[in-house]
Order: sequence, then C-alpha cells, then structure tokens
Amino acid sequence: MKLDELNRLAAERTRSMWRSPLRGPWLTSVLGAVLLAGLPLVAITGLLDYVAYGPAFGQAFPLAVGPFHLPLFDWPTRPSWLFRLPQGLHVGLGLVLIPVVLAKLWSVVPRLFAWPPVRSVGHAVERLTLVPLVGGALFEIVTGVLNIQYDYVFGFDFYTAHYWGAWVFIFGLLAHLAVKLPAMVRGLRSRSLRAELRTPLARTRPETPDSPDGLVAAAPTPPTMSRRGLLALIGGGSLLVAGLTVGQTVDALRPLAVLLPRGRVPAPGDFPVNRTAVAAGIIRADLGNWRLTLTGGPSPVTLDAALAGLPRHTAELPIACVEGWSSTQTWTGVRLADLAARAGVAAPVAALVRSMERGGPFSSAWLTADQVLDPDALLATEVNGAPLTLDHGFPARVIVPALPGVHCTKWVGSIEFRAVA
Repeated sequence: MKLDELNRLAAERTRSMWRSPLRGPWLTSVLGAVLLAGLPLVAITGLLDYVAYGPAFGQAFPLAVGPFHLPLFDWPTRPSWLFRLPQGLHVGLGLVLIPVVLAKLWSVVPRLFAWPPVRSVGHAVERLTLVPLVGGALFEIVTGVLNIQYDYVFGFDFYTAHYWGAWVFIFGLLAHLAVKLPAMVRGLRSRSLRAELRTPLARTRPETPDSPDGLVAAAPTPPTMSRRGLLALIGGGSLLVAGLTVGQTVDALRPLAVLLPRGRVPAPGDFPVNRTAVAAGIIRADLGNWRLTLTGGPSPVTLDAALAGLPRHTAELPIACVEGWSSTQTWTGVRLADLAARAGVAAPVAALVRSMERGGPFSSAWLTADQVLDPDALLATEVNGAPLTLDHGFPARVIVPALPGVHCTKWVGSIEFRAVA
C-alpha cells in the first residue's frame, strides 16, 4: 500500500475519533476572541506587578532579565489602589478565563491530532506557534493556581518561572495571531452570534465543513446540546469561578473565597495574613522592650514604643498581595516622612526597612522617595482602632499607598534613610 493511501486512511481514522456536531471554525473563533480580549490583560497586569516590586532595588524576581526588562520607573503611590487593581485583575481574570481556555482546547483538539501532522511549511509554522502559546498558557495557569493554594510542589522559584512563562506565552500569542488572525475573523463572520443564541437544540446543525482535516466532524453524532447551551455552560463556569474568587478582593464577600486559603480570614472583621509570626520566628515575649532604630542622619536615633511623641496620623488604605487578595483597613501610626526628619534626613531618596525577622525573604524592603514622603505612608501601630496583632506586625509595620503587601514590612526593627542615591 502506497504512503499516500496510508496517510489518507490514517487521516480518516483520526477524524472519525471526533464526532461532536458543535465543533467548527465559528465556535473556535468565538472562544478565541474572548481569550484575545482577556489573556493580554492578564499578561500586562502581571508585568506591571513586576514593576511595582521595584526591580531597580533588586527586589523583583527574576533579578537579571537582560533585554526582557520593562521600563524602570518609580511605582507611584497614587491612587492608593494602584497595585490592588492590576494584581486583582491579574489573578481574578486569570482564574475566570480557565473554563474558556479549556473549552478552546476542546474545540481545536481534532487539529492537534490531525494526520499527517505537518503538510507544508506554513502548516509547520502554525503548529510550532502552538508550543509557546498553549504550553505557556497552561504553565502560567497551573503554577498560578498552585501559588494561590500555597502549594509549591513544582520545586522551583514561582516568581522567576512565572515571569519567564509570561514572556513565552506573549511571544507564542503574537506568533499565533500573525498566522491565524485572518482565519479567526473569517470564522466570526461565518455565523451570527445573535442567531446562534436564538437557536435551540432541535435546530442545532453542524457547521459547514471547513477543510479535509478541519474542526467540523466528518460523521457528527446528533447534538445533545445547542451551541448557546455550550456557551452558557462555559460562561456559567466562569461565573462560578468569579463568585468563588471575588471575595478575596471585596471585603464584604470574603466568606465566598472558599477555594482561596490566603483570601480567607480567621475571624469576622479581620483581614488576611500571608506570613504569620510563627513562620517568621517572632515571639511576643521578645518584643517587650521594643526599640526602633533610625539611621542615615548625622547619628543613629533610637525610639521606644512612644515614638518620641511624633504626631499620629490615620489613613484608610488597601493592602494587596501577589496571590490576588486585598483588603482595605484603617491604619494609625507615625508618618514615615516624620521619622525621616527625626533621623536627620528631611529629603530621603530611598529608605531600607528591616524587620526583626532574620534572614528570611521578607526581612527587608526598599522604598522610593515618593513612598517615604507620601502623607499617608505610615509606620503603623494600630489598625481599625486597635493595636496590631502579632500576626499583623505588632509592634509596628509599614503601610504605604499602592505598595505591594510583601513590602509593607512587619515587625519593623530599623529604618535606614538614604540622603543620596
């Protein structure tokens, strides 16, 4: 038997495996359009988060990114939700799109197993673009979900891998769009969305065959669901994920965040804790004679718990974390600008805040001049009218508008103000 005949028989056998009457260019194009609207926003907000972490200070991971570094600028402090919004979108929208990603993969699975696997140079290029596109998307989804669940079973640094995975996905998306965008436009124009949403199961028919090895089944089975039903199922899955996710960013809906351990709180009125005092090795008995050391001026300054009677300030500010949770609280403490002046550095260009936690990845954080001098940037000792609990950073923690939560250092022991860069 000739090779051409063998290939034809193999192709027919492969096509006979996929018999859903719903698959076709239109359905795939609709799902692709939804992902094209959402996934770039997920990628862009993730890259913005990298900038917010302060790569200029070497505290954003990965440290060395070569030509893949983003424009370096000081992350603004206003509006105060500037970090909360992109981080919430990055995680929340990424989770909401998971059902759409899975549906899109289901819709194109016949092409993934088409025979022969490569028919021409153009076909080979098209299939090669799927490797970074699909591989990058699935890698980002899996590692992102595991990070939310606080489950680092993959054994490598999440932040570094997630950053590079984002770039792999972005290049895959651009390459795939260059090849498939015209086909997606044709697919969208092949049918009316309004008409499909009005078509019941009894009148659901397969799409027009697109090509010998396309998406439309050669021998479709009778439909058990209309296309509008399938779209409703996918949309319902996304709405369910949204309902189980929104509680991590909307305080009033916090009890709904049942699948997000870092979004939940131990008691009503409390807010999430990423790193507990036990995990940081902080013991309350060691804090009885707490002192704050300020350096950078003519000589070190040491303050006790009274903080030298410096004026107290109260501000309502959000705190947001890379895992996607955020919460707005009312903080009271001493302005960082007042502490800088007390240290003898009235116009600092930066500040290094050190925690009493020793040697951990969260034991220190750099702040820019704007972050130090913002009128709502505080060394907080109270939250919601009560002293900080040990897990929330007692006796004092930093809270700055639009600052990533990981840099709102807890259990502060010293602050070094820099007068020159």
